[in-house]
Amino acid sequence: MNKIKSIKIHNNDYVPVNERLKYFRQNYPEYSLKSKVIEKTADSVLIKATICDKDGRVIATGIAEELKDASRINKTSYVENCETSAWGRALANFGIGIDASVASYHEVINAIYTQNEMEGQEKKEIKKKKEEPVDISEILLGINTLRKRGDIKDAEIFERIKNKYGDRVDMEIIKKKSNAKKPTAKKGNRKAS
Repeated sequence: MNKIKSIKIHNNDYVPVNERLKYFRQNYPEYSLKSKVIEKTADSVLIKATICDKDGRVIATGIAEELKDASRINKTSYVENCETSAWGRALANFGIGIDASVASYHEVINAIYTQNEMEGQEKKEIKKKKEEPVDISEILLGINTLRKRGDIKDAEIFERIKNKYGDRVDMEIIKKKSNAKKPTAKKGNRKAS
């Protein structure tokens, strides 16, 4: 039997699906590898791969799911990527290329890529949020509402604002403007007797 090529990722060996597939085709020519779409939506796909022997008996299966927006590649090829992953799983469950890991090189790379994409998106969202202008009138309205409740001191209100907005607001301006709008206690009208 032929040796299967593997690729190192973080000091671990992973076998690419194409290597598992070549090995399977060379060593099990009478066996079949079939794919079936279990569920497909505009956003995701779920595929099951099945390996059958020459008599049609199921020997191994593999299932995979891909999200269309999980990566740039998936935007146009999420179905194809899912089928490849399902094949990799079925071939691994059949016992091909699992000396170091059941996960294939493609699965690991896809997982790393997806994680990096998600982290990049989170960073973009944080950056965008930091760049968004702050509506001071909304902050002042919130301060007034909290003051009317009467159970929170100004120091705590300003601390909350500082924690939420950081350097995006000038706390001195907020304090000055909020004090100008501070509700004052109403004095009762007394008539002289």
